[in-house]
Amino acid sequence: MRKRLVSMIMAGTLAMSMALTGCTSGGDTTPVDTGSTGDTGETTEVADTGDTGETADAPVEASGELIKVGVVNNPPSESGYREANVKDMEAVFSEANGYELKTSYSLKNDEQLQAAQGFITEGVDYLLISAAETTGWDEVLKKAQEAGIKVYLFDRMIDVDESLYEAAVVSDMAAEGDTAVQWLLDQNLDEYNVIHIQGAMGSDAQIGRTGALDEQFASGKMNKVVQQTATWDEAEAKKIVESVINSGESFNVIYAENDGMAKGAVAALDEAGITHGVGGDVIVMGFDCNKWALRELLDGKWNYDGQCSPFQAQIISDLIKSGEAPASKKIINEEKGFDATTITQADIDTYGLGE
Repeated sequence: MRKRLVSMIMAGTLAMSMALTGCTSGGDTTPVDTGSTGDTGETTEVADTGDTGETADAPVEASGELIKVGVVNNPPSESGYREANVKDMEAVFSEANGYELKTSYSLKNDEQLQAAQGFITEGVDYLLISAAETTGWDEVLKKAQEAGIKVYLFDRMIDVDESLYEAAVVSDMAAEGDTAVQWLLDQNLDEYNVIHIQGAMGSDAQIGRTGALDEQFASGKMNKVVQQTATWDEAEAKKIVESVINSGESFNVIYAENDGMAKGAVAALDEAGITHGVGGDVIVMGFDCNKWALRELLDGKWNYDGQCSPFQAQIISDLIKSGEAPASKKIINEEKGFDATTITQADIDTYGLGE
Protein backbone atom coordinates (compact mmCIF):
# COMPACT_ATOMS: atom_id res chain seq x y z
CA MET A 1 0.00 0.00 0.00
CA ARG A 2 2.83 2.37 0.87
CA LYS A 3 4.42 1.89 -2.55
CA ARG A 4 1.11 2.61 -4.26
CA LEU A 5 0.53 5.76 -2.21
CA VAL A 6 4.04 7.05 -2.71
CA SER A 7 3.67 6.50 -6.46
CA MET A 8 0.43 8.47 -6.48
CA ILE A 9 1.93 11.31 -4.46
CA MET A 10 5.07 11.39 -6.58
CA ALA A 11 2.92 11.65 -9.70
CA GLY A 12 1.02 14.57 -8.20
CA THR A 13 4.24 16.20 -7.06
CA LEU A 14 5.80 15.78 -10.52
CA ALA A 15 2.80 17.50 -12.07
CA MET A 16 3.05 20.30 -9.56
CA SER A 17 6.75 20.84 -10.13
CA MET A 18 6.01 22.12 -13.62
CA ALA A 19 4.13 25.05 -12.11
CA LEU A 20 5.69 25.63 -8.70
CA THR A 21 8.69 27.34 -7.17
CA GLY A 22 11.01 26.57 -4.21
CA CYS A 23 12.74 29.05 -1.90
CA THR A 24 16.36 29.80 -2.85
CA SER A 25 18.64 32.68 -2.00
CA GLY A 26 20.86 35.06 -3.89
CA GLY A 27 19.20 34.51 -7.27
CA ASP A 28 19.98 30.79 -7.48
CA THR A 29 17.02 29.30 -9.35
CA THR A 30 17.70 25.68 -8.37
CA PRO A 31 14.87 24.15 -6.28
CA VAL A 32 15.81 23.71 -2.62
CA ASP A 33 13.94 21.59 -0.06
CA THR A 34 13.26 24.14 2.68
CA GLY A 35 12.04 21.60 5.21
CA SER A 36 9.62 22.54 7.96
CA THR A 37 9.58 25.10 10.74
CA GLY A 38 6.50 23.59 12.33
CA ASP A 39 5.75 23.51 16.04
CA THR A 40 7.19 20.02 16.45
CA GLY A 41 10.55 20.93 14.90
CA GLU A 42 10.30 18.03 12.48
CA THR A 43 11.71 18.32 8.97
CA THR A 44 9.09 17.22 6.47
CA GLU A 45 9.84 16.40 2.86
CA VAL A 46 7.48 17.30 0.07
CA ALA A 47 4.49 14.96 -0.05
CA ASP A 48 6.03 12.54 2.45
CA THR A 49 3.08 10.24 3.17
CA GLY A 50 4.79 7.01 4.18
CA ASP A 51 2.90 4.29 6.02
CA THR A 52 2.95 4.67 9.80
CA GLY A 53 1.11 1.42 10.40
CA GLU A 54 -2.15 3.28 11.09
CA THR A 55 -5.02 2.88 8.67
CA ALA A 56 -7.73 5.53 8.52
CA ASP A 57 -11.38 4.73 7.87
CA ALA A 58 -12.09 3.86 4.24
CA PRO A 59 -13.21 6.86 2.14
CA VAL A 60 -16.88 7.18 1.28
CA GLU A 61 -16.08 6.58 -2.42
CA ALA A 62 -15.58 2.90 -1.59
CA SER A 63 -19.36 2.58 -1.13
CA GLY A 64 -20.02 4.07 -4.56
CA GLU A 65 -21.21 7.44 -3.22
CA LEU A 66 -19.57 10.77 -3.94
CA ILE A 67 -17.16 11.98 -1.25
CA LYS A 68 -18.54 15.20 0.22
CA VAL A 69 -15.84 17.85 0.63
CA GLY A 70 -16.32 21.32 2.11
CA VAL A 71 -13.59 23.85 1.26
CA VAL A 72 -13.17 27.04 3.30
CA ASN A 73 -10.82 29.34 1.40
CA ASN A 74 -9.90 32.92 0.63
CA PRO A 75 -11.62 34.40 -2.45
CA PRO A 76 -9.98 34.02 -5.88
CA SER A 77 -10.02 37.82 -6.22
CA GLU A 78 -7.44 38.04 -3.42
CA SER A 79 -4.52 37.45 -5.77
CA GLY A 80 -3.23 35.53 -8.77
CA TYR A 81 -1.94 32.95 -6.32
CA ARG A 82 -5.38 32.45 -4.84
CA GLU A 83 -7.04 32.25 -8.24
CA ALA A 84 -4.70 29.39 -9.15
CA ASN A 85 -5.32 27.74 -5.78
CA VAL A 86 -9.12 27.91 -6.17
CA LYS A 87 -9.00 26.53 -9.73
CA ASP A 88 -6.77 23.67 -8.56
CA MET A 89 -9.21 22.77 -5.77
CA GLU A 90 -12.19 22.84 -8.14
CA ALA A 91 -10.39 20.74 -10.76
CA VAL A 92 -9.24 18.01 -8.37
CA PHE A 93 -12.34 17.78 -6.16
CA SER A 94 -14.71 17.40 -9.10
CA GLU A 95 -17.63 15.03 -9.60
CA ALA A 96 -15.63 13.29 -12.32
CA ASN A 97 -13.02 12.46 -9.67
CA GLY A 98 -15.62 11.13 -7.24
CA TYR A 99 -16.33 14.23 -5.16
CA GLU A 100 -19.25 16.47 -4.29
CA LEU A 101 -17.60 19.86 -3.68
CA LYS A 102 -18.98 22.65 -1.51
CA THR A 103 -17.02 25.91 -1.28
CA SER A 104 -17.02 29.10 0.76
CA TYR A 105 -14.74 32.10 0.19
CA SER A 106 -13.97 34.96 2.57
CA LEU A 107 -11.08 37.09 3.81
CA LYS A 108 -12.76 37.39 7.22
CA ASN A 109 -12.02 34.78 9.85
CA ASP A 110 -15.47 34.98 11.47
CA GLU A 111 -17.16 34.34 8.13
CA GLN A 112 -14.87 31.40 7.48
CA LEU A 113 -15.69 29.95 10.90
CA GLN A 114 -19.41 30.24 10.16
CA ALA A 115 -18.92 28.54 6.80
CA ALA A 116 -16.98 25.68 8.39
CA GLN A 117 -19.74 25.22 10.97
CA GLY A 118 -22.27 25.16 8.14
CA PHE A 119 -20.39 22.40 6.34
CA ILE A 120 -20.26 20.40 9.58
CA THR A 121 -24.01 20.78 9.97
CA GLU A 122 -24.51 19.68 6.35
CA GLY A 123 -22.54 16.53 7.08
CA VAL A 124 -19.57 16.73 4.73
CA ASP A 125 -17.07 13.89 4.92
CA TYR A 126 -13.98 16.10 4.76
CA LEU A 127 -13.37 19.73 5.68
CA LEU A 128 -10.47 21.56 3.96
CA ILE A 129 -9.35 24.91 5.37
CA SER A 130 -7.09 27.77 4.29
CA ALA A 131 -7.66 30.10 7.22
CA ALA A 132 -7.78 33.88 7.02
CA GLU A 133 -6.22 34.00 10.51
CA THR A 134 -4.22 31.51 12.53
CA THR A 135 -6.36 31.72 15.68
CA GLY A 136 -9.95 31.00 16.69
CA TRP A 137 -10.36 27.55 15.10
CA ASP A 138 -10.22 25.22 18.11
CA GLU A 139 -13.95 24.85 18.80
CA VAL A 140 -14.97 24.39 15.17
CA LEU A 141 -12.36 21.71 14.59
CA LYS A 142 -13.39 19.95 17.80
CA LYS A 143 -16.99 19.91 16.52
CA ALA A 144 -15.80 18.47 13.21
CA GLN A 145 -13.91 15.74 15.04
CA GLU A 146 -16.95 14.92 17.18
CA ALA A 147 -19.03 14.64 14.00
CA GLY A 148 -16.52 12.23 12.45
CA ILE A 149 -15.44 14.76 9.82
CA LYS A 150 -11.78 14.64 8.86
CA VAL A 151 -9.99 17.98 8.51
CA TYR A 152 -7.12 18.89 6.18
CA LEU A 153 -5.34 22.23 6.29
CA PHE A 154 -3.92 23.64 3.07
CA ASP A 155 -1.83 26.65 2.12
CA ARG A 156 -1.72 28.01 5.69
CA MET A 157 -1.20 26.64 9.19
CA ILE A 158 -3.48 27.49 12.11
CA ASP A 159 -2.82 27.44 15.85
CA VAL A 160 -4.59 24.28 17.00
CA ASP A 161 -3.48 20.96 18.42
CA GLU A 162 -2.41 18.71 15.57
CA SER A 163 -4.76 16.00 16.80
CA LEU A 164 -7.62 18.09 15.35
CA TYR A 165 -6.53 17.63 11.72
CA GLU A 166 -5.35 14.79 9.53
CA ALA A 167 -2.56 16.67 7.75
CA ALA A 168 -1.50 20.13 6.65
CA VAL A 169 -0.26 20.57 3.08
CA VAL A 170 1.33 23.99 3.26
CA SER A 171 4.09 26.36 2.35
CA ASP A 172 6.78 27.23 4.86
CA MET A 173 5.94 30.91 5.11
CA ALA A 174 8.73 31.63 7.59
CA ALA A 175 11.23 30.10 5.16
CA GLU A 176 9.83 32.30 2.39
CA GLY A 177 10.48 35.37 4.54
CA ASP A 178 13.94 34.16 5.59
CA THR A 179 14.94 33.52 1.98
CA ALA A 180 13.70 36.89 0.76
CA VAL A 181 15.37 38.83 3.55
CA GLN A 182 18.64 36.94 3.10
CA TRP A 183 18.53 37.82 -0.61
CA LEU A 184 18.07 41.46 0.39
CA LEU A 185 21.01 41.34 2.81
CA ASP A 186 23.13 39.79 0.05
CA GLN A 187 22.65 42.96 -2.02
CA ASN A 188 25.03 44.68 0.42
CA LEU A 189 23.36 48.07 0.29
CA ASP A 190 25.00 50.93 2.18
CA GLU A 191 21.72 51.39 4.02
CA TYR A 192 18.30 49.75 4.02
CA ASN A 193 15.33 52.10 4.25
CA VAL A 194 12.35 49.82 3.81
CA ILE A 195 8.70 50.36 2.97
CA HIS A 196 7.11 47.17 4.26
CA ILE A 197 3.64 46.46 2.83
CA GLN A 198 1.98 43.61 4.72
CA GLY A 199 -0.76 41.19 3.76
CA ALA A 200 -3.88 40.43 5.80
CA MET A 201 -2.79 40.70 9.42
CA GLY A 202 -2.82 37.46 11.39
CA SER A 203 -2.67 35.21 8.34
CA ASP A 204 0.05 32.58 8.19
CA ALA A 205 1.49 34.20 5.05
CA GLN A 206 1.69 37.63 6.68
CA ILE A 207 3.23 36.31 9.88
CA GLY A 208 5.85 34.26 8.04
CA ARG A 209 6.85 36.92 5.52
CA THR A 210 6.96 39.61 8.20
CA GLY A 211 9.01 37.73 10.80
CA ALA A 212 12.43 37.80 9.15
CA LEU A 213 12.13 41.48 8.27
CA ASP A 214 11.07 42.37 11.82
CA GLU A 215 14.27 40.74 13.05
CA GLN A 216 16.30 43.09 10.82
CA PHE A 217 14.37 46.11 12.06
CA ALA A 218 14.95 45.05 15.66
CA SER A 219 18.68 44.52 15.08
CA GLY A 220 19.10 47.94 13.49
CA LYS A 221 20.45 46.52 10.21
CA MET A 222 17.41 47.86 8.38
CA ASN A 223 15.32 50.97 8.94
CA LYS A 224 11.54 50.67 8.97
CA VAL A 225 10.26 53.66 7.00
CA VAL A 226 6.71 52.37 7.24
CA GLN A 227 5.15 49.00 8.03
CA GLN A 228 1.48 48.87 7.12
CA THR A 229 -1.05 46.35 5.87
CA ALA A 230 -2.73 46.72 2.48
CA THR A 231 -4.62 43.42 3.04
CA TRP A 232 -3.27 42.04 -0.26
CA ASP A 233 -4.85 44.95 -2.16
CA GLU A 234 -3.06 46.71 -5.04
CA ALA A 235 -4.83 50.06 -4.64
CA GLU A 236 -4.14 50.23 -0.90
CA ALA A 237 -0.46 49.45 -1.47
CA LYS A 238 -0.28 52.32 -3.96
CA LYS A 239 -1.73 54.70 -1.34
CA ILE A 240 0.85 53.61 1.24
CA VAL A 241 3.75 54.36 -1.09
CA GLU A 242 2.19 57.64 -2.25
CA SER A 243 1.96 58.72 1.37
CA VAL A 244 5.65 58.04 1.98
CA ILE A 245 6.63 59.83 -1.23
CA ASN A 246 4.55 62.86 -0.23
CA SER A 247 6.18 62.90 3.22
CA GLY A 248 9.60 63.30 1.64
CA GLU A 249 11.09 60.48 3.71
CA SER A 250 13.93 58.60 2.01
CA PHE A 251 13.51 54.92 1.06
CA ASN A 252 15.30 52.47 -1.23
CA VAL A 253 13.46 49.14 -0.70
CA ILE A 254 9.84 48.10 -1.14
CA TYR A 255 9.08 44.71 0.42
CA ALA A 256 5.52 43.81 -0.56
CA GLU A 257 4.07 40.53 0.71
CA ASN A 258 2.38 39.68 -2.58
CA ASP A 259 2.70 40.58 -6.26
CA GLY A 260 -0.47 42.64 -6.40
CA MET A 261 0.72 44.97 -3.66
CA ALA A 262 4.15 45.24 -5.31
CA LYS A 263 2.37 46.26 -8.52
CA GLY A 264 0.47 48.99 -6.69
CA ALA A 265 3.69 50.22 -5.09
CA VAL A 266 5.44 50.42 -8.46
CA ALA A 267 2.53 52.40 -9.91
CA ALA A 268 3.12 55.04 -7.22
CA LEU A 269 6.85 55.11 -8.04
CA ASP A 270 6.17 55.52 -11.75
CA GLU A 271 3.78 58.40 -11.19
CA ALA A 272 6.40 60.15 -9.06
CA GLY A 273 9.18 59.51 -11.60
CA ILE A 274 11.20 57.34 -9.19
CA THR A 275 13.32 54.64 -10.85
CA HIS A 276 13.14 51.05 -9.65
CA GLY A 277 14.41 47.57 -10.41
CA VAL A 278 17.86 46.62 -11.66
CA GLY A 279 20.03 49.76 -11.58
CA GLY A 280 17.14 51.85 -10.22
CA ASP A 281 16.81 53.87 -7.02
CA VAL A 282 14.38 51.45 -5.36
CA ILE A 283 14.56 47.68 -4.96
CA VAL A 284 11.14 46.06 -5.51
CA MET A 285 10.30 42.71 -3.93
CA GLY A 286 7.09 40.67 -4.25
CA PHE A 287 5.77 37.17 -3.61
CA ASP A 288 3.69 34.57 -5.51
CA CYS A 289 5.43 34.44 -8.93
CA ASN A 290 2.55 35.34 -11.21
CA LYS A 291 3.75 35.24 -14.83
CA TRP A 292 3.15 38.97 -15.26
CA ALA A 293 5.24 39.65 -12.14
CA LEU A 294 8.09 37.42 -13.30
CA ARG A 295 8.06 39.29 -16.61
CA GLU A 296 8.67 42.46 -14.59
CA LEU A 297 11.79 40.77 -13.22
CA LEU A 298 12.89 39.69 -16.68
CA ASP A 299 12.51 43.29 -17.86
CA GLY A 300 14.57 44.48 -14.88
CA LYS A 301 11.70 46.53 -13.41
CA TRP A 302 11.46 44.43 -10.23
CA ASN A 303 14.31 42.78 -8.34
CA TYR A 304 13.00 39.71 -6.50
CA ASP A 305 9.94 37.48 -6.39
CA GLY A 306 9.36 34.56 -4.04
CA GLN A 307 6.77 31.85 -4.66
CA CYS A 308 4.44 29.98 -2.47
CA SER A 309 2.94 26.96 -4.13
CA PRO A 310 -0.83 27.11 -4.73
CA PHE A 311 -1.17 23.43 -5.62
CA GLN A 312 -2.15 21.24 -2.67
CA ALA A 313 -5.36 19.59 -3.86
CA GLN A 314 -3.94 16.46 -5.49
CA ILE A 315 -1.86 15.57 -2.44
CA ILE A 316 -4.92 15.87 -0.20
CA SER A 317 -7.07 13.86 -2.63
CA ASP A 318 -4.47 11.09 -2.74
CA LEU A 319 -4.43 10.98 1.07
CA ILE A 320 -8.23 10.83 1.23
CA LYS A 321 -8.54 8.02 -1.31
CA SER A 322 -5.66 6.00 0.12
CA GLY A 323 -7.35 5.62 3.49
CA GLU A 324 -3.92 5.76 5.14
CA ALA A 325 -2.50 8.25 7.63
CA PRO A 326 0.51 10.27 6.42
CA ALA A 327 3.90 9.75 8.03
CA SER A 328 3.93 13.38 9.17
CA LYS A 329 1.17 15.84 9.92
CA LYS A 330 2.90 18.59 7.97
CA ILE A 331 3.70 18.22 4.26
CA ILE A 332 5.77 21.07 2.87
CA ASN A 333 5.60 22.23 -0.74
CA GLU A 334 8.94 23.04 -2.33
CA GLU A 335 9.36 26.68 -3.28
CA LYS A 336 11.72 28.95 -5.13
CA GLY A 337 12.89 32.56 -5.19
CA PHE A 338 13.89 34.49 -8.34
CA ASP A 339 16.41 37.28 -8.91
CA ALA A 340 15.96 39.70 -11.81
CA THR A 341 19.59 39.30 -12.82
CA THR A 342 19.32 35.54 -13.37
CA ILE A 343 15.69 34.77 -14.26
CA THR A 344 14.99 33.37 -17.74
CA GLN A 345 11.95 33.05 -19.97
CA ALA A 346 12.09 29.32 -19.34
CA ASP A 347 11.68 30.00 -15.62
CA ILE A 348 8.58 32.08 -16.33
CA ASP A 349 7.10 29.42 -18.61
CA THR A 350 7.76 26.67 -16.06
CA TYR A 351 7.03 28.32 -12.72
CA GLY A 352 4.82 31.34 -13.42
CA LEU A 353 1.15 31.38 -12.44
CA GLY A 354 -1.64 32.53 -14.74
CA GLU A 355 -0.95 34.30 -18.01
